[in-house]
This record gives sequence, structure tokens and C-alpha cells, in this order.
Amino acid sequence: MLLPLLLALALPLLLQAQQDSQPEPTPDKSQPAAHGERDREAGESSSQSTRIDLSPPKDDAKDHPFSGSAISDADPDSTTGVQEFRAWDPHRAAKDVEVGDYYFKRKNYRAALDRYNEALQWKPDDAVANFRMGQCFEKMHQPDEARTHYEAYLKILPHGPLSEDAQKALSHLKATNSQAKIKDSTR
Repeated sequence: MLLPLLLALALPLLLQAQQDSQPEPTPDKSQPAAHGERDREAGESSSQSTRIDLSPPKDDAKDHPFSGSAISDADPDSTTGVQEFRAWDPHRAAKDVEVGDYYFKRKNYRAALDRYNEALQWKPDDAVANFRMGQCFEKMHQPDEARTHYEAYLKILPHGPLSEDAQKALSHLKATNSQAKIKDSTR
């Protein structure tokens, strides 16, 4: 019984002594240095050696004469090569529309409008958010803004599920606008 206890205590000590007695391997000078050491020696980042060649292929301008305009349209600051990206999160946009609908049903049109606008930040061509913004602006007696958003909806989804409602709202806004102009001219 005492023997297994002594072995259990002595075994870790024996293993440690064996590891300490083995010499450390010396680095092989014929092998390339690790990336961190090589970069420190060279004084530059390793990304410099992995830069991708983005130059156009030979005869590209002749084969695609109008490609330069597409690049200048896509990159307004072509001197730096930096392109701006918008955040795009359709799930978050859908949630903002859902919360906007909640406020709209409670007739809090300003809060609903803020949420629909936020949905358009996450998904700029969201048809439903545009339609709902048109409804909010109409309820808030801002017909020009309402018209803009109804037209945006129809531009995105000309035959969508709410296109008939958008057309009706636009014709109602035009009729209201023309009646207001008639009243103003008779005064």
C-alpha cells in the first residue's frame, strides 16, 4: 500500500528531471525565420509581400472602352482607391419596420417615422418602409414628402402587394393638392 503512494509521488519528479536533462534544440539557420522575426528584421509588414495586383489586363481599355466610366461612378474618390460601404442588414430593417408599425397603430406617427427611416438606413431600397413613411407623412399633413415615398415604393415594386394602395394615395394627394391650389387662387 505504501509502494503505490511512493510511486505516485516520485513519478512526476522523475519526469521533470528527465525533461530538464534534455538539451534545447538550436535554431536551424538554413530554415527561414518565423514571420514575426523576419518582419522585425526587415522593418516592414508582411502584407507588403502579399499585395494583390489590381491593375487591368493588357488591352483592357480596347476590349472594354466604357469600363472607365463605371469605375468612376462606383468610386467617387478614385485618387485614394477608398470605396464607402453602407451598412446593410435586412433583418434589422425588418425589425425596425415592425416596431414602426407598432407606433403607427398607436398613432405615434413621429416615432413610427423614425423607425421607418432607420429601416431605410439598414436597407435603403426597402419598399415597405417607403410605403409606411408615405402613410406617416400623409397622416402628418406633409403631402410632398408622402408623395416622394409612395413614388419610391412604386419605383421599387411597381406591381407589389401595396402598389394599388400607393396609386390610390398618390391620386388622393394630387386631388387634395389641386383643391388646395384652387382655394388659394380664389382668396
